[in-house]
Amino acid sequence: QVQLVESGGGLVQAGGSLRLSCAASGVALSIDPMAWYRQVPGKQRELVASITSGGSVNYADSVKGRFTISRDNAKMTVYLEMNDLKPEDTAVYYCNADVIAVSRARFAAWGQGTQVTVSS
Repeated sequence: QVQLVESGGGLVQAGGSLRLSCAASGVALSIDPMAWYRQVPGKQRELVASITSGGSVNYADSVKGRFTISRDNAKMTVYLEMNDLKPEDTAVYYCNADVIAVSRARFAAWGQGTQVTVSS
């Protein structure tokens, strides 16, 4: 079973920066890609950024140029560097991974979420 544990959320003023981390633990054939999503109350969870083990990245238009996703394959950890934060970035951020288990079953793993609050 694969578990994802996030850290790094918090309260920051507009224009500030935060770095989120998500560490995967457990045994699997594959944990790829890894991604960050975010959700505000009353809205659907939205993709923020994703990254493959080969380094291919994808960003939501709203965060391009401000957020950077990276991963350390050896540590099974994905990071989200968030700069020039805006009040509209306020949300619970969730780590996500596409997992292929040893049984070859495929499923999506989710972290518990970490709150990011940007004050104006």
